[in-house]
Amino acid sequence: MKQRGFTLIELLLGLIMSGILAHLAVPGFKGLLDSRHRQEAAQSLASGMRYARTEAIARNQPVIIHSVDDDWSRGWRVVVDINGRGYQDDDNPVLRVRQDSARVPMAGNSPVRSQVRFSGIGEPVFVGGGFRAGTVHVCDADLALSLYQVVLAPSGRISLRSDRAEQALCRSSSGTLAIKAANEPAAPWAWRT
Repeated sequence: MKQRGFTLIELLLGLIMSGILAHLAVPGFKGLLDSRHRQEAAQSLASGMRYARTEAIARNQPVIIHSVDDDWSRGWRVVVDINGRGYQDDDNPVLRVRQDSARVPMAGNSPVRSQVRFSGIGEPVFVGGGFRAGTVHVCDADLALSLYQVVLAPSGRISLRSDRAEQALCRSSSGTLAIKAANEPAAPWAWRT
């Protein structure tokens, strides 16, 4: 009678091979998840800005979208600016809130560093008047790269771009990266050991 099955050595080799393949696949999967988180954060912010603009037009009142703790990566809130004091007034009604874990670094240039105010006709304006336009960059966690850009035009149009470009704002938003980049030479062969 002939027996069918695998020997112990064959089972161990199969287990070792599957372990090696799993070990090789995990970093790629992590990169895929990080990429998806960045894309979702960019889409969420663009959607929030569009919502704030739409509400400003529908209500014919100023509406503000502002970052939580002056950091877009922590989330944002949309509030109706009834009395002109913006999000600092607790009496202003909150329309929408998005909390985030700050896993995805985001940085805005000076006109959109922490807030965007839409007038009753949907134009982005400063509190004292004047048109506002700017870009919020969704950055790579390790490099000074902007991977997605939420662009606010002076007309109020919000667009989402996915241009991969070096961005100085991303350097400062990634915490210790700015210090590390300033202290280490750019070329690995120039490092002192």
